[in-house]
Amino acid sequence: MTEEVIMDGRSLAEALDQIRTSIADRFRNATGLGLIGIRTRGEYLARRLAAALEPALTMRIAVGALDITVHRDDFDALQEQIKVKGSQIDFDPGGRPIVLVDDVLYTGRSVRAAIDAVMALGRPSVIALAVLVDRGYRELPIRADFVGREVATTREQKVRVQLEEVDGVDRVLLVGMPA
Repeated sequence: MTEEVIMDGRSLAEALDQIRTSIADRFRNATGLGLIGIRTRGEYLARRLAAALEPALTMRIAVGALDITVHRDDFDALQEQIKVKGSQIDFDPGGRPIVLVDDVLYTGRSVRAAIDAVMALGRPSVIALAVLVDRGYRELPIRADFVGREVATTREQKVRVQLEEVDGVDRVLLVGMPA
């Protein structure tokens, strides 16, 4: 099993800055922008993005954390193994633009679950998707609006995002057999 650092702390910060710039360009004239991070690492990425966006857009950005567990399409099969952490969204997503934030986009199933979860809370005016890493192999017709980096992988490889808030270091690893 190999483990390769594909993004260090500096390149991760640059990718987030690229995402921030793209979100700011798209939502410059929006009102009530909300960022919702998919737990766990998407939550921290959303907080970082919101902190960087507020001065750029000169507005307060609503930030929340979304637990998609009960909306997963494999929940029934895995419910004994899954721990529900709960969502923390202290604002109404209805009628406002929402950017879902996640660390890695793979099959699209987590994003589909996140959209279902957000729609259960209210009907946003728009839902956009920001991901740090897009590794391909979609199983659903879902694409990210804002991508920090696209990474070519095999299905057997894993992309592991590590963040200072959770793991004590900012980096992205490619784990598994080389392509």
